[in-house]
Amino acid sequence: MHGLISDLKRIPPYRIYGRVAAIQGLLVEVAGVERRLSIGARVHLMRRDNSLIDSEVVGFKANRALLMPFGALDGIGMGSKALVGTADPVVYPDASWLGRVVNALGEPIDGGPPLHHGLKACSLRASPPRAHERGRVGGKLDLGVRAINTFLSCCRGQRMGIFAGSGVGKSVLLSMLARYTASDVNVIGLIGERGREVQEFIEDDLGPEGLARSIVIVSTSDEPALMRRQAAYMTLTLAEYFRDQGKQVLCLMDSVTRFAQAQREIGLSGGEPPAAKGYTPTVFAELPKLLERAGPGTGGGAITGLFTVLVEGDDHNEPIADAVRGILDGHIVLERSIAERGRYPAINILRSISRTMPGCNNEEENALVSRARELLAAYDDMAEMIRIGAYREGADPRIDEAIRYQPALEAFLSQRKDEPASLEEGYARLAEILGMPAPGAGMAEPPPTGDGE
Repeated sequence: MHGLISDLKRIPPYRIYGRVAAIQGLLVEVAGVERRLSIGARVHLMRRDNSLIDSEVVGFKANRALLMPFGALDGIGMGSKALVGTADPVVYPDASWLGRVVNALGEPIDGGPPLHHGLKACSLRASPPRAHERGRVGGKLDLGVRAINTFLSCCRGQRMGIFAGSGVGKSVLLSMLARYTASDVNVIGLIGERGREVQEFIEDDLGPEGLARSIVIVSTSDEPALMRRQAAYMTLTLAEYFRDQGKQVLCLMDSVTRFAQAQREIGLSGGEPPAAKGYTPTVFAELPKLLERAGPGTGGGAITGLFTVLVEGDDHNEPIADAVRGILDGHIVLERSIAERGRYPAINILRSISRTMPGCNNEEENALVSRARELLAAYDDMAEMIRIGAYREGADPRIDEAIRYQPALEAFLSQRKDEPASLEEGYARLAEILGMPAPGAGMAEPPPTGDGE
């Protein structure tokens, strides 16, 4: 009954129509209602068969509103009606959405029953909590991946980026994080994914147990740019809904790059000039607005964000990777050369960083990690010389020591997809390898920490 009353209240008392004046590619020009519209407002275009297709205002030109559709423009022509919709798109999420797969519009696409809509409207473009009101990051979060737990410890409410080229294993790493992370709710956004991989991820990687505490938002690569961009907004909106209920939310998004590409398509279609590598200025304006929505809330809940970034041509300094790295609280670098020698996850520990470390660790844990990093760095410095046989044993005691520990450390950093690893287990195993005391009471939750830079 409450849902029906809520639906009735959302019916507008009157409707305002405009008319399609021109169509160029995916850009639709509507005349007659430009004073009733603003950037980001929704307009429903009426096809010849009276069905509606949603569109969004992306600009204005010569007293006409410029729209881009959320679907195909079949059936739309000159003079077609354009029904003015909401100025601020909203969604009405509910806890019953857990276990479901939805599209960028919040519609179920898993073949299940219709979704029950909640009473509270959540804006798709909500602003992040004000800086002086939001909490600090909490204690360490067990992500279930040994290399990250030990060398790149993540705290509740932290935002981390996973930077990788194509085919280096970031999707597999993401599936491990979705399955093994100790969180109340998972909100997983698959932005611009291959359609073939979606069902595999849900059934094989996430599994029934993981899906039961997750909501998956899907927008495949063949969908319009507006759908791909909105899937990212929908992901953060649903994460905020559970955060405001005091939940610890894990927000996974694959990938931020495809969100940026979708925003680039929208900007170029609206006449925006290209800037760095064809990306328009609004791309770099939208990235912080999206990513800052993750993090601690104003109450007890927090959104821990893990966002993948697809680096073009393995260039980790390309514009999107560079911009995202400056916004987030740390980065995990997956390297092709490590994947090629068969070690997964292919994390380059020396190029990765968590900005909450070492503040979230105790002294024993920091000493253990520092010792392991020293050995990895020493071996990396001479790796080429060692491989070609140019280094002679005894020339440098430090390098000799690094060579002795390298096989055990390499095995430590390797982990099968079906092998969870806890925080305690990671530190204990690393201490055993290095012959150092294992942290005892070090797993107790530390006080909230700030930026460890």
